[in-house]
Parts: sequence; C-alpha cells; structure tokens
Amino acid sequence: MTTAPDEGGAALVPIDIAFVAAHPAHMLALVGGAGLFPYGPGTVGALFGIPLGLLLATFPVAVAAAILIATFLIGVWACRTAASHAGVHDHQAIVFDETWAMAAVIAFAPAGGWAVVAGFLAFRLFDIAKPWPIGLIDRQVDDGLGIMLDDAVAALFALAVVAGLWRLGFV
Repeated sequence: MTTAPDEGGAALVPIDIAFVAAHPAHMLALVGGAGLFPYGPGTVGALFGIPLGLLLATFPVAVAAAILIATFLIGVWACRTAASHAGVHDHQAIVFDETWAMAAVIAFAPAGGWAVVAGFLAFRLFDIAKPWPIGLIDRQVDDGLGIMLDDAVAALFALAVVAGLWRLGFV
C-alpha cells in the first residue's frame, strides 16, 4: 500500500487494492492494480502496454490511431479522477499513461523484437528524464491532460528514436 497526501498535505489516502476497486476510473488509471507494484510502477505500466501495442499493430493504421485517440481521452478522465480522489496530481501508482504511451510506441514502430526493446528503453528514458518539452508539460499542464500528455510526447520521442534506428538498420 502507498499513501498520498491530499492537496493540503494533511490527510493521507491509502492507495491500495481497495482504492483500485472503489471506482472504474481508479481501475483504469492504476491498470487493474499494476500501479501498486512497489518497485518501478511506471516501468510495470509500460510493460503492460507492450502486448496492447502488438495487438494494435495488427490493425490498419487508421483504426489503431482511432483507438489510441479514444483511449487517450478515456485516460485523461481516468487519470484526472484517480488523481483527484487520491489527493495528488500524478501519484506514481497512476500508470495508465505509461501503458497507453508504450502501446502507442509499439503500435507504430517497425515490426520486430529489437524495435520493441528499443522502443521500451527509449520511452522509459524520455519518461524518466523528461527533457524539454516533456518536463515543461509535466510541470505546467494540470489535471488528467497533463498526466497523459507528457507521456504522449515521450512516446513520440521514443518513436522517433526507433524510426531513426530502423532507418540506420539497427532494428
């Protein structure tokens, strides 16, 4: 179980399996409880995105893009709701953004195991390091949109790295 201070910093809200089960948005935002993993929950969330991305890669590009747009909007709602109920902007247990972003990277990356590995490593690097403009978005954009948008931009950066590696013949 993890806890998060509310906006005033006084009360603690337990972020546990009961929190996950308390609301559908919590279930989505914490990816069914994957965000409760005590070590590297963002990495765990990203790992959950790999099979989803592999599935999306089997669809026509327009269909995969439409699914990703729809799930981005659902993610904004779920992350906003879970963060509000937890009393903290972007609690580490909220990992839908990492799951979604990793799925997006894999859905549009070239096929192959090395592309998946490179996409995963590049996404986690950009998500953790938060270079400009990812860090700016993380600090300046509030609510569920901010939670989702910084990871969406990190996914675009990761996809650019994978595309460059593919173009050079490395993946």
